[in-house]
Amino acid sequence: MPRKEPRDYQAENKQYHSKPAVKERRAMRNNVRREALREGKVRKGDGTHIDHIKPLTKGGSNGKSNIRVVKAKTNLKKGNR
Repeated sequence: MPRKEPRDYQAENKQYHSKPAVKERRAMRNNVRREALREGKVRKGDGTHIDHIKPLTKGGSNGKSNIRVVKAKTNLKKGNR
């Protein structure tokens, strides 16, 4: 079995994660999660995700009508649809 080279996280961060648009979307997702924590809808480590019904990448918003709490497996299965 061929050996995989380790991931270069610094290069990955420079190429993708540090872009302004990506940072903005991440901040938006984090804000929604914190709000759900304050409202008692989720808890840290409870295995749930905040799902945007219409993804942020496709023009969705962080409005309450576009947010729902789902199990992580369900959200990961949905992807960017």
